[in-house]
Amino acid sequence: MSLNAPIGELIRDADSGDAAAATALFAALYDELHAIAARELRRGGADLTLGTTTLLHEAYLKLCTSDGARFDNRAHFLAYAASAMRRLTIDYFRRSRATKRGGEFHLTGTPDDAAAIPDAPAPNNVEQIGEALETLGHVHPDLANLVDLHFFCGFGLGEIAQLRGVSERTVQRDWRKARLLLHRVIGDS
Repeated sequence: MSLNAPIGELIRDADSGDAAAATALFAALYDELHAIAARELRRGGADLTLGTTTLLHEAYLKLCTSDGARFDNRAHFLAYAASAMRRLTIDYFRRSRATKRGGEFHLTGTPDDAAAIPDAPAPNNVEQIGEALETLGHVHPDLANLVDLHFFCGFGLGEIAQLRGVSERTVQRDWRKARLLLHRVIGDS
């Protein structure tokens, strides 16, 4: 499978179980996935001591071992990867806080990282957002996918509208709906 093959072809071949196509797809989207991992880590705050490349490669391993994952298009693949990174980040927070496994030991980030994220959410908030998004995904998968694409992947609402083949107004309406539902779930917990 060639790295120069169109993304759609790579997705279809990877979807059918072609491991070489899955690797080529990952390589073709590496820069975008790296940017998503960096964005996810910035949101995690100074307590999150994972490296961008580490998170990206952990997500790749998770993607490779997940059975039944189907990707209709580039946006769906990126949203799935962002979701995997979000879950890995939340798992990392949980493990680092588990005192019976050495959670009181904290690695520190560089001062540059902390300065770049003045209003990063606390680990509890990251967990709450992750759990709320998982809940939303069970009730409204399309809205959860929208949140992954917009918030975690960094796609604009206009880009998402083009990817989905709907009007930007529809995506804006869905974005408001998703935010309201997430706020409701977070507020109830």
